[in-house]
Amino acid sequence: MTNEGKATPNKCTSETMTGLPQLTGIPVAVMVAALSLVGTSIAPSEESQYSLDNQSKDEKCLSQDVTMETEHVSQQVTQSTPAVHSDEKSTQDKDETASDIEKHQDTPKSRPVSELIKENILQQEKLKHPDLTKPLETKPNGVLEQVQTVKVAQMLAAFDSHKKSPEKALERKPSVRKDMFKRVVRASKFRHVFGQAVKNDQCYDDIRVSRVTWDSSFCAVNPKFVALIIEASGGGAFLVLPLHKTGRIDKAYPTVCGHTGPVLDIDWCPHNDQVIASGSEDCTVMVWQIPENGLVTNLSEPVVVLEGHSKRVGIITWHPTARNVLLSAGCDNLIIIWNVGTGEAMIQLEEMHPDVIFSACWNRNGSLICTACKDKTIRIIDPRKEEVIGEKEKAHEGARPMRAIFLSDGNIFTTGFSRMSERQLALWNPQAMDEPITVHEMDTSNGVLLPFYDPDTSVVYLCGKGDSSIRYFEITDEAPFVHYLNSFASKEPQRGMGYMPKRGLDVNKCEIARFYKLHERKCEPIIMTVPRKSDLFQDDLYPDTAGPDCAIEAEDWFEGKDGEPILISLKNGYVPGKNRDLKVVKKNILDNKLSNTTEKTGPANKCASSIVSTAIWEKKYFMFGGKETLLVCLTVIRQMIKVSQ
Repeated sequence: MTNEGKATPNKCTSETMTGLPQLTGIPVAVMVAALSLVGTSIAPSEESQYSLDNQSKDEKCLSQDVTMETEHVSQQVTQSTPAVHSDEKSTQDKDETASDIEKHQDTPKSRPVSELIKENILQQEKLKHPDLTKPLETKPNGVLEQVQTVKVAQMLAAFDSHKKSPEKALERKPSVRKDMFKRVVRASKFRHVFGQAVKNDQCYDDIRVSRVTWDSSFCAVNPKFVALIIEASGGGAFLVLPLHKTGRIDKAYPTVCGHTGPVLDIDWCPHNDQVIASGSEDCTVMVWQIPENGLVTNLSEPVVVLEGHSKRVGIITWHPTARNVLLSAGCDNLIIIWNVGTGEAMIQLEEMHPDVIFSACWNRNGSLICTACKDKTIRIIDPRKEEVIGEKEKAHEGARPMRAIFLSDGNIFTTGFSRMSERQLALWNPQAMDEPITVHEMDTSNGVLLPFYDPDTSVVYLCGKGDSSIRYFEITDEAPFVHYLNSFASKEPQRGMGYMPKRGLDVNKCEIARFYKLHERKCEPIIMTVPRKSDLFQDDLYPDTAGPDCAIEAEDWFEGKDGEPILISLKNGYVPGKNRDLKVVKKNILDNKLSNTTEKTGPANKCASSIVSTAIWEKKYFMFGGKETLLVCLTVIRQMIKVSQ
């Protein structure tokens, strides 16, 4: 005992290190690293090495973190050093250290680590107690481990207090990523829609598609016929082909060639698959009736000619629910709504558009129309009141043409160009046209985007003129509201596009859309299909769709009545019924002519004139189609021969 008391200074420093295990809460490696900074050459003794070996694996894992928190730990080192003068003093010192810990926890002070270690060494040198290491040696191993575990717990608590905020941030990141993943991978039955072009033998080859510089589709399709605007010398013409008439089309095939200028737009009547309207550069609108089995000879006499525009007519569209109501828009900035049954212009919307009208579209029940004009303004018009009920200036700031269509829920979908000539698509609420619901920028191509909308599935197909792809989007009530689905790409650019109504699709093959892509010399059908394993009818893909029956008559609509589309089921496939004959009754014109002729002629000629008028009516009946027209015409001819005799 006395020899240990007369220790040399070097030995005293070793004894000092033997006292280090009393600082059981701090790893020895940390103390050695700290002492090396001070400049002391103190090496750990056997007892300190023994305490280091007895440390748990958790302390070793935390040793790297301890070096980063040395200032915080050093405070605990000085506070937790026990005085070993005597048993009585030790209890008092413990109380003092506990009170110091509480004070320092309340008011933490920052001191250099080197000063704290030097102070600890000086205190232990002053003690020089002979039984310095005995209290540690006499303690059983269990007590030592217990003290160490307590100190480690304190250290963990101290470190956890600083690491709470980073750990929480790390925990939040995966949840955000999961939410983003859920948003990107959206559940939709149209996610896997794919397009496929038909084989060459099912295309329409050797067709001279029109080269007119006008941004229309140049093609119109219904369940019976496909109509294509073609190049023609000496006027305008378009082909009308039965759907089954595929392959090479003869150059001498009959055409519809009544216009004296190039045809700009065509549209099939939704209520009669044999009636088609056309607008031309000759400032006229003509309505044609196609024979049931297609053309046999050139058709040059229309059912009715609608004259009222002073410049070329570039937009033609039929009313969706009213019979014989047709809208036409020309480069004279005028919109005319016709009653085809009488050949009269019932409504003229003047002074609403200061520039060329790019597009016009009816809403679902035909009570409103939406127009896009060259002045970059979208207008919502009530045609019967002849007033604009909503408009948005600079909907798309680019100078290229815009398109605007109504959706089934009443919103408006537009395509256009930005100021930097980037193609855009946007969604608008007619009740709040100040800001769009959403805007998407697509690419920097120059082709005008032609939108084709399926109201049953809320899918919009965008076909750009000059592009070689068809992109389709699903419109929902969830952000971002317009969801990109997929695209169909091909090699050759498209000069026009036709869109088949839903009732003309093959439901047994899960076909949800069919396009007729116009190349320079042919027309290529493209089928959009939803992959399904079952051969049964898919109710979710084919809800009830608009049928060929009209909801109201033209006179009722002009009086202010509206009618929703009459829906039909496609479960057993669409079976086309007998088409109603288009009857044009020009009462005023015919009555005036007949009254003038009867005044100038005698009674014998009156009978002849009445028979001629009857012949005119029967001729119209013959033109519009009927089963007994031949017999009726023969009887009329016989009556005329008898009168002449």
